[in-house]
Amino acid sequence: MFKNHPKGLFVLALANMGERFGYYTMLAIFVLFMQAKFGFSSDATSTIFGGFLAMVYFLPLFGGLLADKVLGYGKTIFVGIVVMFAGYFLLAIPTGTSLMAKIGMFGALALIALGTGCFKGNLQALVGNLYDDPKYSAKRDLAFSIFYMCINIGAFFAPSAAEAVSNHFLAKDGFEYNAQIPPLALQYVNNEVMTEDGFVTLTGLAESQGYAATDLAGFSANYLESLSQSYHYGFGVACISLIFSMLIFLGFRKLYASADKTEKEKAREAAASGKPSDLKELTPEQTKDRLIALGLVFTVVIFFWMSFHQNGLTMTWFARDYTESAVSGISRFWFSLLTLLPFVAVFYGLLNFIQGNSGKTKLTGLIVAAAGALLVWAAYASLPETMHITPQIFQQFNPYFIILLTPITVGIFSWLAKRGKEPLAPRKIGIGMIIAALGFVVLMTGSFGLPTPKSLEDVGGVSPTLVSANWLISTYFVLTIAELFLSPMGISFVSKVAPPKYKGMAQGGWLAATAIGNYLVAIIGYLWGGMQLWVLWAILVGCCLLSATFLFSVMKRLEKTTSEA
Repeated sequence: MFKNHPKGLFVLALANMGERFGYYTMLAIFVLFMQAKFGFSSDATSTIFGGFLAMVYFLPLFGGLLADKVLGYGKTIFVGIVVMFAGYFLLAIPTGTSLMAKIGMFGALALIALGTGCFKGNLQALVGNLYDDPKYSAKRDLAFSIFYMCINIGAFFAPSAAEAVSNHFLAKDGFEYNAQIPPLALQYVNNEVMTEDGFVTLTGLAESQGYAATDLAGFSANYLESLSQSYHYGFGVACISLIFSMLIFLGFRKLYASADKTEKEKAREAAASGKPSDLKELTPEQTKDRLIALGLVFTVVIFFWMSFHQNGLTMTWFARDYTESAVSGISRFWFSLLTLLPFVAVFYGLLNFIQGNSGKTKLTGLIVAAAGALLVWAAYASLPETMHITPQIFQQFNPYFIILLTPITVGIFSWLAKRGKEPLAPRKIGIGMIIAALGFVVLMTGSFGLPTPKSLEDVGGVSPTLVSANWLISTYFVLTIAELFLSPMGISFVSKVAPPKYKGMAQGGWLAATAIGNYLVAIIGYLWGGMQLWVLWAILVGCCLLSATFLFSVMKRLEKTTSEA
């Protein structure tokens, strides 16, 4: 899987890993932060969240144009890192709740989105350029799977980092996280009318946190301030991770320097040297066919990202308001890095044992797996009988499953390729959409019989009936399989099919389609309230199935264009 790739792939993957670690640390707590600090409604939170995600993924279109036409890839990426750092730094500064604080938050979001626009698509374009070399071209899909896995290694650690920082600063002030406190405390601090049940609930929560029942005002204000500051410090993690990304990107530039040339720069160098340009010229008809193919795929992935990125919005609310906040028994395995990390060693050790070509390789794999299993057992035995969990921690499961499942999907596709039966990227994307629908069927099943969010407002928004964490974990597992069929394959498809003169812009177009899907995330957030939860998830099932149907209806055209590219 990792053999016979250009070294530049791993440099670019590590640089991206650091940036994504910071981004997903921020994203894990962003929705919780907005509602706890500013008291935004679910509609307002959905609008801000969807709009921010849309800009993060739409601005790479302009970042690609900037690289293609003006600065080149490397310089544009560097500018992106600097601008992102400024945004995260601004977001990490603890503030009050005034109008200026809100303006500062929106300014920080604008900088993060602008910096990401310069960084993300162009880094992917560099990876694609590495595989324009005929020596490596056959490994393009595999390369993007490795690249995508590295993104998710960073994303896996992000929720744990966010949780650790938040819990640390809360504990320093003598508090523990409780999802019911912020909405009730905000009602009390803002002198809003409270029901008797809400007042009684807040009184009990204050006493459980060490405050007298007569000091609800002091408890509410102090808890909200402490929780808000803990989130600000969590955002600061992104600043540190970007420093590492910049050091990697600049320090090992020579390993990817050959790919850091736009088609315009290649043509200029060829003209200066008197050598013919190796730029592949397309006829207007070929260019049109490729752009249409890209547009069709972009249309479909809009609905995937609208569904998938509910993980940061409605699925986080589901984790907060409807999922158990404490786990015991075997479920504890999923909520400790001490068990999850050595299990990766077990998994990869066994994989090496099965796939090894020599006795030494197989033995090494077996030893690694055995050592990992012992560490898992020791760590599991040391866990407390009951573990308290926070809503953001559920966002670790998607990247964790990607780390585990990537070699399996790569192995399956490689096995099919050897037999001439590997589906082309468009067909993989269509299959991914169907699998995504199944993921929301799981969550829909777990939501039957639960009260609506609106009916819980008077008691802090948390359901008296809490479902097992395994419903969300299972949903993330199925959605991860769908993502592996769709996202790395889509990036590879764009890299291969894009007209040579528009590579950066085409990667930006892929991300712009993602942006539209991310903006539509807010639509599902608007439905959070009076609608039955199972109906909410059923809407997403329908969106995924309809988009899959459309894609398969134009599959012959897409596969023809892909084969000719």
